[in-house]
Amino acid sequence: MHMDAMDSTRVFVKDVKRLIIKFGTAVVTRSDGRLALGRLGALCEQIKELNSQGYQVIVVTSGAVGVGRQRLRYRRLLNSSFADLQKPQVELDGKACAAVGQNNLMALYDTLFSQLDVTSAQLLVTDNDFRDEAFRNQLTETVESLLALRVVPIFNENDAVSTRKAPYEDSSGIFWDNDSLAGLLSLQLKADLLVLLSDVDGLYSGPPSDPRSKLIHTYVEKSHHGQITFGDKSRVGRGGMTAKVNSAVYASQAGIPVVITSGYAAGSILKVLKGERTGTLFHRDAYKWVQVKEIGAREMAVAARESSRRLQAMSSQDRKKILLDIADALETNEEMIKIENDADVKAAQLDGYEKSLISRLALKPGKISTLANSIRVLANMEEPIGRVLKRTEVADGLVLEKMSCPLGVLLIVFESRPDALVQIASLAIRSGNGLLLKGGKEANRSNAILHKVITEAIPDSVGKKLIGLVTSREEIPDLLKLDDVIDLVIPRGSNKLVSQIKESTKIPVLGHADGICHVYVDKSANMDTAKHIVLDAKVDYPAACNAMETLLVHKDLVQTSGLNMLVTELCSEGVTLYGGPKASALLKLPEAHSFHHEYNSMACTVEIVDDVHAAIDHIHRHGSAHTDSIIAEDLEVAELFLRQVDSAAVFHNASTRFCDGARFGLGAEVGISTSRIHARGPVGVEGLLTTRWILKGNGQVVNGDKGVSYTHKELTLQT
Repeated sequence: MHMDAMDSTRVFVKDVKRLIIKFGTAVVTRSDGRLALGRLGALCEQIKELNSQGYQVIVVTSGAVGVGRQRLRYRRLLNSSFADLQKPQVELDGKACAAVGQNNLMALYDTLFSQLDVTSAQLLVTDNDFRDEAFRNQLTETVESLLALRVVPIFNENDAVSTRKAPYEDSSGIFWDNDSLAGLLSLQLKADLLVLLSDVDGLYSGPPSDPRSKLIHTYVEKSHHGQITFGDKSRVGRGGMTAKVNSAVYASQAGIPVVITSGYAAGSILKVLKGERTGTLFHRDAYKWVQVKEIGAREMAVAARESSRRLQAMSSQDRKKILLDIADALETNEEMIKIENDADVKAAQLDGYEKSLISRLALKPGKISTLANSIRVLANMEEPIGRVLKRTEVADGLVLEKMSCPLGVLLIVFESRPDALVQIASLAIRSGNGLLLKGGKEANRSNAILHKVITEAIPDSVGKKLIGLVTSREEIPDLLKLDDVIDLVIPRGSNKLVSQIKESTKIPVLGHADGICHVYVDKSANMDTAKHIVLDAKVDYPAACNAMETLLVHKDLVQTSGLNMLVTELCSEGVTLYGGPKASALLKLPEAHSFHHEYNSMACTVEIVDDVHAAIDHIHRHGSAHTDSIIAEDLEVAELFLRQVDSAAVFHNASTRFCDGARFGLGAEVGISTSRIHARGPVGVEGLLTTRWILKGNGQVVNGDKGVSYTHKELTLQT
């Protein structure tokens, strides 16, 4: 179990040893009252797994009355004559139902656990038993003995001999249903965790059937008490969600964490013990987390927008100073940043992440200084906000200006690379935008320290909420719904990440799904130049999205040994080569399973093409419209390639690795876009700006255009 994969409010589970699991009647039985054999079997398998891991598991089960009632109804039916069935049917005695059902229920548990090589024990208790201190002490002693033997104690209220008038209606006494019994036992037996299994995923803000209801991940009594609308009680049994919440509040206030979660979902108990954000958590310290954890997605986005407006209102010099202060703060805190980044890298290695991801994760020596210098370059660039791009005299005394302005609030979702956080944050500040950031969990510590260093350099007059760090994966779906307060989403990561985000939001998405970059070596190429460019494009930084993934070679270079030279050089650098149909047959290379494949490592595909037209056709069919390069001395062929290849960046006699915001002189980049709308290629400050129209007049009105003489004369821009 890896602690870095846990939700921050669930880290306490690493200290759990003894837990009580309560099975509700709706979990134990089907809608027809019969036992839910498959569901119970799956739950027992999870308990077996916990038992084998050394957890002490205690079960509180409901369902005896329901099972007994179904069994006795069937028995009465078999023993009744036709005439008997015509008479009004008397409701069965609840206590008799409990006696019959308990026998059936425990027989099933014994069978299931025996099949799993687990021993279980039955303990029936009544409300009055707990009034006796000697009983409580003996109960604790018995359970301790059972747990020491790895036996699973199974509790149920002994409804058959209970003194309640109607066990399923009377709610007086020390406990009044199996939910309150589970809460009472969690205190008596000093449990570390109580799990209440239900037929829904947890506690909702309203009836779960209402589409407007939302799952509450962490219950805070001050916030949620009195604001929750409960639906109907359980279809069977006595409790329902109200009883579970009452029990959970009781136990959690006494210091025992409680999770209400689904008994229907696969692996639900194991997920709770792994610290996943599943179900609803009740915890004594939940109120302390509410400021950090329960801030809504909307509130975070609105706060970023409000801070961005204060940033825009500042002078250009003040905005520049914020960036310079951030650059200084990064260098000052370099050692602390390195410690946190090293911890992330070590954890990723232990977790078995791919080398390409670990390479992107690591902040290599000198990286912080490079980032700081990039921010200084950005700070010293021409002021981007409020630039007049066009002036037009609409009519005499009526002047229209087209002016640059920030987009508003950006949501950037990125994987692996913590340096991306620094670049994106500095670009957002330079362009006057609010920013929400969600990095990959593998870079949690690096992202947290970088965010802290950057936001502490932002003055209070702007507010640290200008840049929000989203810490939970579960918050992303909520953010993607906020098309009224978030203006642009930029995903930086895998094809899967980008595709998922595009499918999940109405907010415009800017980015690229793949970085399948090609280098085409023409028959006219200078082979020494070709060697240097091809090696650089693949070897300089193989994990980058602008690294070469496919090498296309003109067929004439097969005879001149040019192809063999390139292949030999790549192999000598440790690059694993795969071939297209032609290259694999000629060079005896393993065949690539697809031309549309991004290796992100020391590997690439090689293929032989007939000419530049075939190379262009290959790129259009298999490429990702990112960056493609031609190596050629024939300028006519080179121009044809540059004009016809429909990619965001197209190069002649240069490495694909030049496709980068800093190398283009943009200062930094939020990513590389293969979109054809708004921004394309490396997206720097200009890609984070839009325009607005400013009209200056002296009393003009339209009035049906009667009194207006339109001139539409272009005016010179004022410096």
